[in-house]
Amino acid sequence: MAPKKKTTMKWVVKSQQSAKPATEKKMLLDISDCVSKLQLSSPKMAQPALSFPDWSLLPEELLNIVSEKLEDGFDVIHARSVCRSWRSIFPFPSRLLRTRYSLPSFDKLPRKGKGFCTFEKFPMFLFGVRAPAAALCATYFLGGVDQDKSEEHMELPFPIQCSVKVKIQDFDPTLMNILDCQILPLGYLYRMVGWNPELLTTKFRGVAFLPLNKGGEFVVLLGYYHDLFVLRSVEMRWTRLERVSTATCKDIVTFRGRFYVVFLSGEVFVFDPYSLEPTPLTMPMELVDCGSVNYLVPSGNDELYLVEVILPRNTDVLDFSRLTLRVSRLDEEAGEWVEVTHLGDRVLFIGQPENVSCSKELPDGCGISGNSILMTYEPWKVTHPYRYGVRTGREEDEINCWRFSTENRVTILGTSPVVALQVER
Repeated sequence: MAPKKKTTMKWVVKSQQSAKPATEKKMLLDISDCVSKLQLSSPKMAQPALSFPDWSLLPEELLNIVSEKLEDGFDVIHARSVCRSWRSIFPFPSRLLRTRYSLPSFDKLPRKGKGFCTFEKFPMFLFGVRAPAAALCATYFLGGVDQDKSEEHMELPFPIQCSVKVKIQDFDPTLMNILDCQILPLGYLYRMVGWNPELLTTKFRGVAFLPLNKGGEFVVLLGYYHDLFVLRSVEMRWTRLERVSTATCKDIVTFRGRFYVVFLSGEVFVFDPYSLEPTPLTMPMELVDCGSVNYLVPSGNDELYLVEVILPRNTDVLDFSRLTLRVSRLDEEAGEWVEVTHLGDRVLFIGQPENVSCSKELPDGCGISGNSILMTYEPWKVTHPYRYGVRTGREEDEINCWRFSTENRVTILGTSPVVALQVER
């Protein structure tokens, strides 16, 4: 059999994608203004003379009733911000705190390393900045929160409890008060701290954590190039698992108490956290003359989605605006993927900082609606949501697939320390 002719694939950006409309500068100023209004106030800044009830005088028995009605989350954050006495009564919500574990280091894998590194687990959220109805764009941030322990904020009339560190393009990083944001939970993000930076960028392929029982035992599964390593808390040492694929590990997620590992070959294996026995999942039928890049996206404990970015093999020029997706959900009982054409009210975010799903109702006119997929790692910093059944006006384009939609232009303003998105309304 004659060897296949090797082709060089080029990425092409359509002029209408790369061209910046005349209103973009105004949009950027709008978002900067929105963030500026939410920045942490300086204690030296003069405060307007306003009349507020003295909530510190509320009887303790009523405070206890209030505390019983609050969920362990941002409602408590708001309560702690009322006054200093409330701050001392309401503890900082435990589910918003970052959990850290000290694990054995392995900078010299596969040899045993010396010292320790930190494994960090922290909750992720989608923050929607409230803006005037007439604003040209809506602003969102994907990331975690930091508890603000600065004593100077204790002197403010409304003490700031936690904030999000934001960097937008060329603007200096700033802390944003999240009390005026709409906040939607997105699950947890895991990361290794204190590793050799070279390993993080060249060999590290994802890490995930699962608790084993109420006694505090846990297991960590880590992807390291072609290999998978496991650490059990009862042993506190890394063990290499037997290879299940010749391909490089791409990512690891957890769903309903089990690990799911996707490889660059497209294969997906499920690992039981106790036995660590791998089980291959039956993959969707391969498309003719096409390859794919696969992503796993958990939606809480409700669904696990497989998103395939379809890459045609019969072209040496890849037009990003014409890429299509195939989306499937996991049928756990059958151990296979079932193709879907509708996500309900969910929005799937794929890219940075992690593949996540938002399944709560977003406000009308925000620019992002349910039943869509948004890539957050595009190299040109400009993208649009993908939707099913988009009509392009070209007869050769398939309708029965997920396709690039031009309804709402999304600009990725930054990806660190949180992802900042500007969505046209």
